[in-house]
Amino acid sequence: MSAPELEEATTAEAAAEEAVKMNLEVKVDKPSACQRHVTVAVSREDIERYFKQAFDELVPKAELPGFRAGRAPRKLVEKSFREQVTDQVKGKLVMESMTQISDEQQFSAISEPDFDYNSITLPDEGPLRYEFKIEVRPEFDLPAWQGMKLERPVHTYSEEEVDAYLKKLLARYSKVVDSDEPVQVGDLLNVDLTFTHEGKQVAHKHEHGVVVTPVLNFSDAKLEGFDKLMEGKKTGDTVETKIKISADADSDELRGQEIDLSIKIEAVQKYEYPELNEGFLDRIGGFADEAELRTEVRKQLEKQLGYNQRQRVRQQITSLLTVAANWDLPPELLRRQARRELERAAMELQSHGFSQEQIRSHANELQQNIMAYTARSLKEHFILERIAEDQKIDAEPDDFNKEIELLAEQNDESPRRVRARIEKQGAMDTLRNQIIERKVIDLIESQAKFEEVPHVPAKTDSTAIDFAIAGSLDRIAEAKYGNETPTPGMPQLKKENKD
Repeated sequence: MSAPELEEATTAEAAAEEAVKMNLEVKVDKPSACQRHVTVAVSREDIERYFKQAFDELVPKAELPGFRAGRAPRKLVEKSFREQVTDQVKGKLVMESMTQISDEQQFSAISEPDFDYNSITLPDEGPLRYEFKIEVRPEFDLPAWQGMKLERPVHTYSEEEVDAYLKKLLARYSKVVDSDEPVQVGDLLNVDLTFTHEGKQVAHKHEHGVVVTPVLNFSDAKLEGFDKLMEGKKTGDTVETKIKISADADSDELRGQEIDLSIKIEAVQKYEYPELNEGFLDRIGGFADEAELRTEVRKQLEKQLGYNQRQRVRQQITSLLTVAANWDLPPELLRRQARRELERAAMELQSHGFSQEQIRSHANELQQNIMAYTARSLKEHFILERIAEDQKIDAEPDDFNKEIELLAEQNDESPRRVRARIEKQGAMDTLRNQIIERKVIDLIESQAKFEEVPHVPAKTDSTAIDFAIAGSLDRIAEAKYGNETPTPGMPQLKKENKD
C-alpha cells in the first residue's frame, strides 16, 4: 500500500471511529416547560475507548527519560501520563455526550448547561455519571399561520399633528429661560424628588429637569396627573403626593407598595423657540424653507406610523399564534432575559426614527410590567423561531448591514461605530432575533387577508425619567447625539438622504 493510500485509510478509520455513538443511559426530567434536568451514565466501554484514542495519539509523541520521543513502551506511557490523560478524557466524554444528548433529545437550548464540572470524577471502574440542568424552548405543535384575517391601521397626519411634533423637535434648539410666572403645561421644571416609605427615605433625585406633562414616568413607577399637581405652582413650592411602585420592581420590600413623594420646585423655566429663518434652517439640516422642514417632519411621523402599523399587525399575529402557549416560564429565566427584551425594543424604536425621550418613555413603561412583557415576548419568539426553522428563514449578512445602517442614520453615527458598539455590548444575537422575527412576520403578512381600520396615534403625554425608585435592571445605553443638546432626548432634524 502506498503512502497516500495508507494516509487515506488511516483518515477514514479515524473518521469512522469518531462517528461511533456513545452508549449512554439518559434520564430526562421536566420540572417545567422550559427546564430539563438530565442524568447521564456513560458506559465503561466508551470510557475505555476514549482512553485508547487518547493514548493512541500520545504514545507516538511521548517523551520519557531514557527513551527517544515516541519510543517509550505503551504501558509506561499510560502509567506516566494517566492523570493528565484522565482530565482530557473526562472533558471530552462530558462535552461529546452532552452534544449527543442534545441531538438525540432534540433540545432547542436557550442557555448554557448548568452543572458543576469540577465535581464530576472519572471512576476507575463502572460508568461515568453526572447530571446537568438546561433551559430549552418548550415543546409545542406549530400553530396554523397561513391565511390569517388581520386589521391594518391607517392614518393621514393633519397639519396640527405636524405642528405639535415639530414643536417637540424644536425644543432641542430652544433657549431655556428662568421664569417667575406660575407653572404651565409644557414648562421645564428643575425639581428635587424625595421618596419615603413609612417615614424612611428610600430614594432621592436631586435637581432633575422635567417637562410638565400629564404623566411623570419612572422605570418602576408612574405618577398620573403630574400636570395638575404642578399647574399654578411657583419656584420654591413643595408638592406632596403618593406614587405606587411597580409589582415587578427589584426591591422585595417596596414592590407593589404605595410610597410618599415630595416634589420641591427649584426653578421654573420656559422655552423660547427659535425663529425658522434661512440661517437656522440651513444649520439644522440644510432645509431650503419651512415647507421642506415640515415635509421632513411628516416623513418622520409616517416612519413612526409604519412602526406602529407593524406592531399592531405583529400583536394580532402573535396573539393568534400564542393562544395555546400556556407554558409557565421560570421567573429566573424571565429576569435574565428582561434586559435583552428591553434592548431589542430600544433597537427597533431607534431604527424607526423615535427620539431617545420616546424610547426612554417606552422602556420605562415596559420595565413597570417587565415580567409579563418578557414572558409574552419569549412565547412570541419561541413560536416565530419555530416557523423560521420550518421555513428555513435566517438572518443574512446583508440583513445585519441594513439594520446597522438604519441605526447609524438615526444616531448620526458611522455604521462601523454602531456595529462595534453592538458587538461590544454582545447584542448581535438580539439583532439577529429581531431580523428573523421580522422576516417571519413579513411571510405571515404576505399570506394574510387585511382590512384597513383607523389608527389612533398614541398621546405623547408623559415625561420619562431614567431612574428607578426601588433599584433597577441594567439600563439601556442611551443613543448619543451631537454637541447641541439644550434639551435631551430629541432626534436630529436632518433631511433624508435621497441618494
